[in-house]
Amino acid sequence: MSQVQQMPTDGTGVLLSDPWLEPFSPALRKRYAAYKKQLDEIEAHEGGLAHFSEGYKSMGLQVDENGGVRYREWAPNATQARLIGEFNNWSHTANPMTKSPYGVLECYVPPKSPGVCAIPHDSMIKISMTLPSGDSIDRIPVWISRVTQDLSISPIYEGRFWNPPREQVYQFKHGHSTRSSEGLKIYEAHIGISSPNMRVTTYKEFEEDVLPRIKKLGYNCIQMMAVMEHAYYASFGYQVTNFFAASSRYGTPEELKSLIDKAHEMGLTVLLDVVHSHACKNILDGINEFDGTDHLYFHGGAKGKHELWDSRLFNYGHHEVLRFLLSNLRYWMDVYMFDGFRFDGVTSMMYTHHGIGTGFSGGYHEYFGDSVDLEAMVYLMLANQMLHEIYPNVITIAEDVSGMPTLGRPVYEGGVGFDYRLSMAVPDMWIKMLKELSDDQWDMGNVVHTLTNRRHLEKSVSYAESHDQALVGDKTLAFWLMDKEMYDYMSDLSPLTPVIDRGIALHKMIRFIVHTLGGEAYLNFEGNEFGHPEWMDFPREGNGNSFAHARRQFNLVDDNLLRYKYLNEFDVAMNWLEDKYKWLSAPQAYVSLKNENDKVIVFERAGLLFIFNFHPSQSFADYRVGVETPGEYKVILSSDEKKFGGHERIDLNGRYFTTPMEWNGRKNWIQVYTPARTVLVLGL
Repeated sequence: MSQVQQMPTDGTGVLLSDPWLEPFSPALRKRYAAYKKQLDEIEAHEGGLAHFSEGYKSMGLQVDENGGVRYREWAPNATQARLIGEFNNWSHTANPMTKSPYGVLECYVPPKSPGVCAIPHDSMIKISMTLPSGDSIDRIPVWISRVTQDLSISPIYEGRFWNPPREQVYQFKHGHSTRSSEGLKIYEAHIGISSPNMRVTTYKEFEEDVLPRIKKLGYNCIQMMAVMEHAYYASFGYQVTNFFAASSRYGTPEELKSLIDKAHEMGLTVLLDVVHSHACKNILDGINEFDGTDHLYFHGGAKGKHELWDSRLFNYGHHEVLRFLLSNLRYWMDVYMFDGFRFDGVTSMMYTHHGIGTGFSGGYHEYFGDSVDLEAMVYLMLANQMLHEIYPNVITIAEDVSGMPTLGRPVYEGGVGFDYRLSMAVPDMWIKMLKELSDDQWDMGNVVHTLTNRRHLEKSVSYAESHDQALVGDKTLAFWLMDKEMYDYMSDLSPLTPVIDRGIALHKMIRFIVHTLGGEAYLNFEGNEFGHPEWMDFPREGNGNSFAHARRQFNLVDDNLLRYKYLNEFDVAMNWLEDKYKWLSAPQAYVSLKNENDKVIVFERAGLLFIFNFHPSQSFADYRVGVETPGEYKVILSSDEKKFGGHERIDLNGRYFTTPMEWNGRKNWIQVYTPARTVLVLGL
């Protein structure tokens, strides 16, 4: 009788799935012990992780049932403080605050009359603090849920007291998504750029115009970028100033809630791009130097500064910083009903060198040495533990370029607890190939290796391009393929040039091989499904504050005379095909052929046979490919269909019969016609 191996309780359970980690058992034990110590401390002093992470219910501005407002803020360096705002004519004497031994400032603003709040809804508010030097500083409350910017007056944000009348508070009709994390097809979107208009798009417009597109395309998950408030639009949301405020550029908090609720009604899961890897260094409208010191939420001195990002780095070892960050996750889940998070900049968090000037070779010693930031690792473990404990369907994705082993294993095994990691090497491979190699130099072995080189039992999100590849200084895949010809030859009324023909064919193949071979989830950045041209560049001084490149030109795909529609139709086909056959949740593909001369890749996954011919000019008749399961195969999909901008060289009614003879390591073979630059999918 086989004995079931007991899961170790010291953080070395990950060895059961990866025995090669054995030499690093001491590091794994040390990491897990540090996590347990922090967890035990929270259990002992805070009533558990769930309660500890509800700081947003007690800190900041809280309205009681009588209309009174209690304001609490952690600022140990302040000797005195006052709550000031339009409600008290910015008086420095009307609402003084007391200070606890733990450095928490507090005051209570009684209601005007029973049930009538003394602070008007959406009125301006600040905290004023006296420092040990005697100087006075004014700041926006750290836990504030609404800030607004009037660029005609100043780029500096103003804090607002968000407390709408009960009838104006959005009431959710749908709860969190109950979809499992299997088979995720993620549409990465930025609200502000989500229309062809040369201005910032709103939450309402996204809800009405973009959500139906996402649903029709076959995506089942939206990853929302740049929602956490950021003072500088061109930072793409990665220089967060106010962690609890939904960006007011796009509308009100209630409008964001409505958008998320509508997405849930449509069966879509909604993830937030959460930035806990660093913070904007702004002082007047950020949390930097909040109480006059440089080490409140961040490390002091050089340790608290990110050289490349010019931003501040959190002190993950501090109890109050953990309360702040963990509560921030709970807040977005509870108040806005997000279903999970894509954690930005995880590589920067996990290492003291922040990934700067470091190339990761894949040697395990790089992941468990002195350069690992143990406090940050513990924070990520606590965050994943808390989220998965409280929300059974939560999804967490790590943006990590280093390839940290155990990142995608559960915390109880000694892993970091993420559900997915981003396959960041995949888009880099395509850009490098398109930049540096002619089509006949493409290395099929390298393509397959990069797409399949992922850790066993740690799920990956694969993508051909994300927002990173579309930013100014780079180009979208479509633009790498077709460049300036896109301006003149994307109309069906113009001749089909060799450049456009190649671009359309390869754009489909690149997306599809990534989708089918690259991971357990797939991601697309909005607009790339139809080959959005050019690059992205937000309004800034250097471009005359232009919105020309800070928008998604959905008008291009909606114009039936333009060839963008073909790429869009193919995206629809491949997503809905996955919905039917579920290859993303199937075991990794079996690759039976990587032919460098023919430029052909053949593999099986989820009962389907995929035949990719990347050859620039050679079509093959009676091409023999191996297949494991015998039977009569039919065409499931061909990228050469007319509706996908193809040349209709494949007979969609064709039947393919297997011959029982070993071929390329498979038990049977069939013969197919595979035209140049096409993919053919066969199934029983």
